[in-house]
Amino acid sequence: MSLQIVVGAGPVGSATARLLAERGDQVRVITRSGGGPDGVERVAADASDPDVLARYTEGATTIYSCAGPPYHRWPADWPPLGAALIKAAESSGALLVTTGNLYGYGAVDGPMTEETPLRPNSIKGHVRAKLWTDALEAHRAGRIRTAEVRGSDYLGAGAVTSFSVAVLPKVIAGKRASAPADLDAPHSWTYVGDVARTLLAVAGDETAWGRAWHVPSAEPVPARALAARAAELAGAPPARIGAMPVIALRLAGLFNPTARELVETQYQWRRPFVLDSTAATVAFGIKPASVDDALSESIEALRT
Repeated sequence: MSLQIVVGAGPVGSATARLLAERGDQVRVITRSGGGPDGVERVAADASDPDVLARYTEGATTIYSCAGPPYHRWPADWPPLGAALIKAAESSGALLVTTGNLYGYGAVDGPMTEETPLRPNSIKGHVRAKLWTDALEAHRAGRIRTAEVRGSDYLGAGAVTSFSVAVLPKVIAGKRASAPADLDAPHSWTYVGDVARTLLAVAGDETAWGRAWHVPSAEPVPARALAARAAELAGAPPARIGAMPVIALRLAGLFNPTARELVETQYQWRRPFVLDSTAATVAFGIKPASVDDALSESIEALRT
């Protein structure tokens, strides 16, 4: 029985830990609070402390990085955590598989593939790009083995995005919602369960290491259409949703740190934001969850 480490117990970390436990692995989940799903070992520790993380990852086969520092603290919290993960992978000999995102690509014209250059145009994009390039450099130097799995905005139980937080609860309650977005721009959505499945698939295939992979995701759906479908699935009145102007987001940012951080990533919402996941779909045979299934899980989680 191999020891598998999952750092973070958010929706992706918890889904990953459950899949590992279901296949019979020894699973250790590391979080600051000591939380995590039932049926696994749960450890309360600061994973950004390199000595602490190295101690808890000794003897591990794989380290799954699924942590997510508070949105407004990425520049401060991600670098030490990323460095600790690399050190833990080096000292333990474990494979490091990281849950990434699309911030590092910056604003692009057309669908994003794994070959799209990393040209971040935001502070958070630079943070994410640096995390990956540091890990990849260590891989190429023979110090560690690593890969990254990137998804778009999440749907599913526990998903935290501007849509799931600001729009979906109001839609299923029959209230008017607003979103800082072009409501009719194509937008890719990634199901959290498919992120977990892709993490395990990449970890299990040596030929998949040393590069990034996009999580198999359904066809893009604009925010307005997604809200309309959510209302139908929830049995709620037809969705009423309006576009929030950037100035309103800036004003909200005076009081809300998350809203303030959304200003620099408005390019993700004011134009098409499309993920091409062909490579991973072909390589691993993962059929992505339908938008209906992912939305239904999101709705059920909000209601319970």
